[in-house]
Amino acid sequence: MTSTRLLLAATLLIPVPALACSSCGCTLSPVWENQGMSTQAGLRMDLRYDYVNQDQMRHGSGVASSADIATALANGTVGETEQYTKNHYYTLGADYMFNRDWGVNLQVPYIDRDHGTLGAGDTDTSYSHTQSLGDIKLIGRYQGFFPDAKTGMMLGLKLPTGKQDYNFSSGPMAGMPLDRSLQPGTGSTDLIVGAYHFDTLTPTLDWFAQALYQTAMDTRNDYRPGNALNLNLGVRYTGFGNIMPQLQLNAQTRSSDSGANADPANTGGKLAYLSPGATIKVSDNIKVYGFVQLPVYQYVEGLQLAPRWNASFGINFGL
Repeated sequence: MTSTRLLLAATLLIPVPALACSSCGCTLSPVWENQGMSTQAGLRMDLRYDYVNQDQMRHGSGVASSADIATALANGTVGETEQYTKNHYYTLGADYMFNRDWGVNLQVPYIDRDHGTLGAGDTDTSYSHTQSLGDIKLIGRYQGFFPDAKTGMMLGLKLPTGKQDYNFSSGPMAGMPLDRSLQPGTGSTDLIVGAYHFDTLTPTLDWFAQALYQTAMDTRNDYRPGNALNLNLGVRYTGFGNIMPQLQLNAQTRSSDSGANADPANTGGKLAYLSPGATIKVSDNIKVYGFVQLPVYQYVEGLQLAPRWNASFGINFGL
C-alpha cells in the first residue's frame, strides 16, 4: 500500500498531529510558553485542533502526473491509488514549570481520520474511518545553562499508546488491515532530543529557534517509523499589546519507514512550511491562537498524499 506517513505538524512539545500522516506538515509552535520560552513557574494547559486534508498526490518535488502513478502501479512500487486522507487532530497539552530552570510537557492527542483509496484492479473506492487516542509524548527540559535561562535542552519519549489494528470499513478492501502508517499509533517507543534558544531583537520583536530529533528505540510487528529532524524558526511582534502576530518557518527531514510491514519506497522526504498566525491575549491567564501552514517546499519519496495547506487553532490557559 502507498503509505501516508511523513509526520505532521505538528512540534514535539506543542502537539504535532500525532506523527501520523504523510507530507502533512511540519512542526508548529503556537504558544511560546509551552516551549520552555518562559521562566515563570506553574501549570499551563493547552487545547488544540489541527486540520490536515491530504488531497494532492505528489512525486518527488512536484505534483504526481497520471504517468507517474501508472508507472508506479505497473512496476509494483505502489499497490493502490490513494484518493484522500482527511485528518482532524485534537490535542490536550499540559506544561509545568517547576522553577525557572526545569519544566515538563505532556501531549495527549486524539485522532479522527477519514481515508479513501482505490486498490489495484478495483473500480470502487475502499474507505476507512479511524477515531482513537494517539501516541502520547512526555518531554522534560532544562534551561539553566546560562543566567538568562534563554537556552534549553529537551529529552523525552513518545509512547505506543495509539491503536494499531484498524481495518478498512467498506469497499472492496473491507476487513483488510490499514497500512501501518494510517494507524493512530506507530507501536514504537521513540526517543526525543532537542534544543532551543529564544531572545529579543527589539523591544517589540521576539524570536526563537528550535531543533528536535526523534528516533524509534523499541518497535512492534516489523514496523519502524523513520527518524525525523525538525527545525523551527519564529518571530513575533508584541507592539500591538494583546494581539501578537507571529511568523514561523518549519522544516523537516524524515527517513523512510522500515520493516516487513512498512512501505519504504513511499515514505520519507523533506518539507518546509511558512506558518503565519497570531496569538490573542484574552486575560492574564488565557490566550487563543490560530495559524495556517503553507508549503514552500515539498519533496517526497515515491508517491505520497500531501496537503495544500494546514490550519491550527487553540486555547492556552494558566492554572
